[in-house]
Amino acid sequence: MKPLQASSGDLNADRRADYAEMLFASGDHAQAAELLLGALELAPQWAMGWFRLGEMQETSGRVDLAAQAWTMSLQLDPADRQGAALNLQLIGKAPAVDALPNAFVETLFDHYAESFDESLVDRLEYRLPEVLDRAIRAARPGRFALAIDLGCGTGLMGQRLRPIVDRLEGYDISARMLRKARAKGAYDFLDKADLQDFVHAGPKADLVTVADVFIYVGALSGVVKTIASLLARDGLFAFSVETLAGDGDFVLLPSRRYAHAQHYVRDVLAANGFSILSLEPTVIRQDRGQPVSGLVVVARAPNSA
Repeated sequence: MKPLQASSGDLNADRRADYAEMLFASGDHAQAAELLLGALELAPQWAMGWFRLGEMQETSGRVDLAAQAWTMSLQLDPADRQGAALNLQLIGKAPAVDALPNAFVETLFDHYAESFDESLVDRLEYRLPEVLDRAIRAARPGRFALAIDLGCGTGLMGQRLRPIVDRLEGYDISARMLRKARAKGAYDFLDKADLQDFVHAGPKADLVTVADVFIYVGALSGVVKTIASLLARDGLFAFSVETLAGDGDFVLLPSRRYAHAQHYVRDVLAANGFSILSLEPTVIRQDRGQPVSGLVVVARAPNSA
């Protein structure tokens, strides 16, 4: 995938953009947006610049102008690595989507791969792999012949699973995350794959984990159906979601993550033949100093593969 164009390619435009960032940091959001718009007149094909302009316009309270900027960013980068369509949805200028753009998720995690563990575990107090590991062991003590860790990231979940798994496979959309996971040595096999269209040609798994990944997927029916097809008879499916406190099945939050209602999780599992073994509220991580509420779920596949 072509990398994001952090520079406009025009030195004068870059200088104006840098000055705009200084103004924005000082609190002069409207003037910063005007200056960045001037930079974009010199470099009108700069998708990343248009996305940033949208952020500045939104912060200055000019939502319609923000929508125009994000629409331009999306036109210049249809893969939407910045997530312009998500921002348009959040301000009510675009229809809801069922999942985040693949290119956006891949770009996000390629960018954060090097600092991911430190940021998530040390700063955001991320303890989900520990909680999910305890739930799995409580649901079924003993070993698993094959476990598949979908959205494995840097391998935090894999390190927890390794002592109870004979063969451990990990899949992730981000090549840089996979490199970090490979360096930890917990997995027998790692490969780049997208959860939305995942295909597995190997034997059925006894355990599938999806730890802190469904925050990037709104509608879960298709993914859960795929996971059901991966599991052996009576195999376990262990995963987490952020909890939706309001109405509806799922919603895209201002954090650009999805939250899911407990009733929706139960309904999707039941529709795919799963029996819930445990469903426990937990704190997934901290966000801006506030706890993020979620559910840790372990479900059993139907007793016919």
